Amino acid sequence: MTIEFFGRRLSGPFTIPSGIVTCAPSIIQYFLDHVPEVGIITTKSIGMAPRTGNREPVLSQYAPGCFVNAVGLTNPGAERSAEALSQLRVPDDRFLLTSIFGGSLEEFVEVARILAPYSHGLELNLSCPHAKGYGMAMGQDPELVRAITRAVKSVVNIPVIPKLTPNTPDIAAIARAAVEGGADAICAINTLGPGYTSSHGKPVLSNGAGGMSGKGVLPIALKCVREIAAACDKPIIGCGGISSAEDVRAFRDAGATVFGVGSSLVGMTSAEIGDYFRALSSDLAFETDNAESQVRYDIDMRFRPVTLVENIRVCEDIALLKFDRRINVQAGEFVFLWIPGLGEKPFSALTDDPFTLAVIDVGQFTHALMSLVPGTEAYVRGPHGIPATPPQDARIVCVAGGTGLAAVYQIARDFGNAEILAGARSADRLYFLDECRAVADVHVATDDGSAGFAGRVTELLRERLEAASAEERSSMVFYNCGPQRMVEAAATVQRKFCSPAQIFNSVDYLTKCGVGICGACAAPDGRRLCVDGPFLCEQAE
Repeated sequence: MTIEFFGRRLSGPFTIPSGIVTCAPSIIQYFLDHVPEVGIITTKSIGMAPRTGNREPVLSQYAPGCFVNAVGLTNPGAERSAEALSQLRVPDDRFLLTSIFGGSLEEFVEVARILAPYSHGLELNLSCPHAKGYGMAMGQDPELVRAITRAVKSVVNIPVIPKLTPNTPDIAAIARAAVEGGADAICAINTLGPGYTSSHGKPVLSNGAGGMSGKGVLPIALKCVREIAAACDKPIIGCGGISSAEDVRAFRDAGATVFGVGSSLVGMTSAEIGDYFRALSSDLAFETDNAESQVRYDIDMRFRPVTLVENIRVCEDIALLKFDRRINVQAGEFVFLWIPGLGEKPFSALTDDPFTLAVIDVGQFTHALMSLVPGTEAYVRGPHGIPATPPQDARIVCVAGGTGLAAVYQIARDFGNAEILAGARSADRLYFLDECRAVADVHVATDDGSAGFAGRVTELLRERLEAASAEERSSMVFYNCGPQRMVEAAATVQRKFCSPAQIFNSVDYLTKCGVGICGACAAPDGRRLCVDGPFLCEQAE
């Protein structure tokens, strides 16, 4: 199902709105290679300087298919983004729409100059409702919209597409101002609001409030697109609440020619997103309405209370936190721990009954956990991710470093026929070994030789595989978890002796939303750790 868009014949009529899924270069490349129905790739909004964005939680679900987010315009800055975009392999039938923002007209112009050479078009984020001084603050003023659009158009020779906010009494007037400034098309709408969600009497989002998206904003989005279409004769990218072919038809009837699908992708794996867009295209071609059955309205982001019972200090920067109850988590899955006012972070549960976490002090949140006192109430959401499913009769070999042991202990415990290779810098950093020995053969490596094998755990792994017969190696399945360099080194060793299909890696990538939307946990091949993993098979694309 192809469309014409600014002189290019595109492979599909869909885009994914800025800030959703296609936020990292590797994810963008994955979609360029595997999901042709998404003919327009829209980047995350990029500003002049790097921004870390807001602390987690950054996404909250207030009803099935309905969300509030406040990511905070996280981006690496214009110069680094330009370098990343220049490396993309973009087919001739795709359109790279780079979303940009600025705190002033001058910033918009400078970012546009830097990114235009690597883009087919620029989206002007004049509509973000939760970043103070940006987006909506500018997009509600017709004169400023006109001036920014005109200024950007004067320095680039590619299409310029302002993205408008629904948070205005007259979006048609804003659209007319954009067109008067030289806009080549209009994108509408960005998120509504800001809105607020709470859990257990506490605000969920660290920002306090955020933009509302998903099924609940559909009627407003349709109204806005209809009003824009009546006010100006420019192509419209319509987005806001689309989950079905019927929704796409409604946007088409309202005046849109390109359709942005965002919140409906929550919880879908990369492969499932491809299947969903193929189903959506088929629905449009054959006047059916089947794609929405693939939308994950069953995603559960509720928080459940837990109370800390014991904080066991392993060493200066590692602690085991034991809570007062069991949680429902299968081997390989992960959960988020939320402490209102401090934030939330994802963890593999060391044990599910009682719920226990292994924590290493690496930042503000984990540093606070190190001194958490018994009796403290916290909250858990999840589980998230895909449970581990090793082949029947496989010999499970777990290679763990640091807190990676928490991700593999349950696999060894629940499936048996396992061995664990645990690595640490020194003996004082080892933990939970007696429990591991009760369920698996355990081999220890310490860098300084203070316990077990003297050397890195990957060197111990090499010795183990060299001593194994070809038949034994063919029966192995590997689960590697820990720091990125350790996991990559372990996989390199394993590939010398075994098939990539036998290797599953879980790297400590940054994971923020946990449901596949923010793109923070992008692997180099474009898969997202939180929905495609956390254990990613080496041979999968």
